[in-house]
Amino acid sequence: MRTEGQRIAITGGSGDLGQRIAQRLARSGAEIIVLDRVPPASGAHYIACDLASASGIEQAAVSLAGADCDVLINLAGVQYCGPVQGEAPEHLARTFAVNLLAPIRLTQAVLPAMRARSDGQIVNIGSILGSISFAHFATYSSSKAGLRGFSDALRRELAGSGVAVTHISPRAVRTAFNSERVQALARATSMTMDDPDRTAERIVRAVVARRSNVEIGFPEAIYVRLNALFPALVDRALAPGDRRAAQLFAEG
Repeated sequence: MRTEGQRIAITGGSGDLGQRIAQRLARSGAEIIVLDRVPPASGAHYIACDLASASGIEQAAVSLAGADCDVLINLAGVQYCGPVQGEAPEHLARTFAVNLLAPIRLTQAVLPAMRARSDGQIVNIGSILGSISFAHFATYSSSKAGLRGFSDALRRELAGSGVAVTHISPRAVRTAFNSERVQALARATSMTMDDPDRTAERIVRAVVARRSNVEIGFPEAIYVRLNALFPALVDRALAPGDRRAAQLFAEG
């Protein structure tokens, strides 16, 4: 895919990872549209929105429907870390709105124009945790698993249309997205956190190549395949870390 002259919309484009992705695409000649609650530091076109509410999602969808985007990157995300019974109902609703409902609705908004010209790309940024469901990330994992399922189904639905669907699963990235609780869990369980610049570069390469499914990180990418075939094996491999995490939350 050529990026020069392409109009690329990215949700969460004002965040640490979103800015890095947007900057790389802009340097290659793309016109960037950022959808976020706060304006981007760059001079990208900005659409203010809050994807946590039905009205905010619909406002963003209406704006994108008239933007004639060549590429939509659904990056914005919300995460809760801790025992599932401790997540507030309003945060639970926000998690699924931002992580799953918004990408689906925004995809609906841009698809008609893409299909009309037989060209376009939907890029959904999921998570390794959407393929390997981690304890203490129950709602984040399940919402990202839903995004992966949506991506696979959409790709099959759009086969032969000229519209590509790319699903990318990064593992944890060292950004402000991770709360202190997540960082404490990462220390307790020796969770690897990737450099945001390297992750952004991997994502951009996958977008440009119009890859279908990309998992970032080793051995997590192997665990994804093992989990699909032998989930009990992965249960046992993750159990020691899960116990350390449970102890951490019990102490906190």
